Amino acid sequence: MRERLFHLLGALVLVASLVLGWFWFGYQSFVTAPLLVGEEGATIEVRPGASLTAVARQLEEAGHISSARYFVWMARLSDSARQIRVGEYRVEPGMTARQLLQMMVEGRVHLYALTLVEGWNFRQVMDAVRGSPYLTHTLSGLTDSEVMARLGYAGEHPEGRFFPDTYHFPRGMSDVEFLRRAYRQMSEVLAYEWERRSDGLPLATPEEALILASIIEKETGQPAERSAIAGVFVRRLQKRMRLQTDPTVIYGLGLDFDGNLRRRDLTSDTPYNTYTRHGLPPTPIAMPGRDSIHAALHPAPGEALYFVGRGDGTHQFSATLEEHNRAVQYYQLKRR
Repeated sequence: MRERLFHLLGALVLVASLVLGWFWFGYQSFVTAPLLVGEEGATIEVRPGASLTAVARQLEEAGHISSARYFVWMARLSDSARQIRVGEYRVEPGMTARQLLQMMVEGRVHLYALTLVEGWNFRQVMDAVRGSPYLTHTLSGLTDSEVMARLGYAGEHPEGRFFPDTYHFPRGMSDVEFLRRAYRQMSEVLAYEWERRSDGLPLATPEEALILASIIEKETGQPAERSAIAGVFVRRLQKRMRLQTDPTVIYGLGLDFDGNLRRRDLTSDTPYNTYTRHGLPPTPIAMPGRDSIHAALHPAPGEALYFVGRGDGTHQFSATLEEHNRAVQYYQLKRR
């Protein structure tokens, strides 16, 4: 009887060992096998409040893993069951379940991109922000001043205050936080450049530097010309000459500008008409990039007080009005 019991126990142990071995082999294969996501990969979302089991079942139901149970075991064996973070995760072909779990534990969420372009005005910035399907929108229907108040900068004009760059962010970031980030970036860049500015500039504050930089940004798309154009404007300010720059006039016209700048526009006074008023306009007219800010604070030396477009994106610079008039005749009137 005892011998028969020993045989039975031995058989049970053998079966148990075989079963455990089979499960362990399956588990090891699961951990190291690539996820089933196809050639284009997949995006996986861990929602707020989702349990480990719910996440595992979500992956299994989507066909990305073969066993929700194995995924749960893997997380518990690595003491990661309660460390998975909320967010979207991008799974690329070849990635394993273990790598996915590690990504979720570290919170390496998938980031989306939104570019604010150099030379955009605030209206264009808000159009881009409101058009992003990945941001959470809380500023719809607000005026510019209400937007600035919501950001924490009540009473500040928004133009030029947001740094043009490509920003990466997780799905669900609020439009407020996105804009605050761009605002802080502009403040940091402006402060850095202001501390390293050239001596003798006719600019009293960083805000004035930002205004001048925005004009430079709108005047040329040629990086090599920015400091030369800055030099022209700085010398005109020093000589109490009007800046006479078209982009400020266009900005002052606002939505009334139809793409054709007329002579009457140059003589119609607005706070932004630098043909009728001395000095800088009251605010920036666009978002300047770092290079334009640097140029405004490091203008090229020289004698030029005028410039005119050549029609190819570059400009002809002149030291005297007589030279300038000849350049206008050659590059502008002759072409027309």
